[in-house]
Amino acid sequence: MNLTKIIVAAAVVAFSASSFAAKPRAIQFDSKFETEQGEKFSQYIVSCSNGKDMPLTEWQSPNQWCQGEASLENCERRQIKAAKAACKAS
Repeated sequence: MNLTKIIVAAAVVAFSASSFAAKPRAIQFDSKFETEQGEKFSQYIVSCSNGKDMPLTEWQSPNQWCQGEASLENCERRQIKAAKAACKAS
């Protein structure tokens, strides 16, 4: 009986912690760049609900959104997924 209460309490704490994770509030364009190899990418800034600003990089070939400045790591196909991941990591 006590084990069940502990499991339920742990689940409630885990759920409440995830509901307080930072979320994207705004995504703003910053600037465009081109690598030495001619690959084009753009920088964006994600404003998170915890007050932090996180950088995102959009690569045009293939189209992907990555966490960080000029980064090719932690990438997603959709902008909102990358923004959510960046805020969660902040």
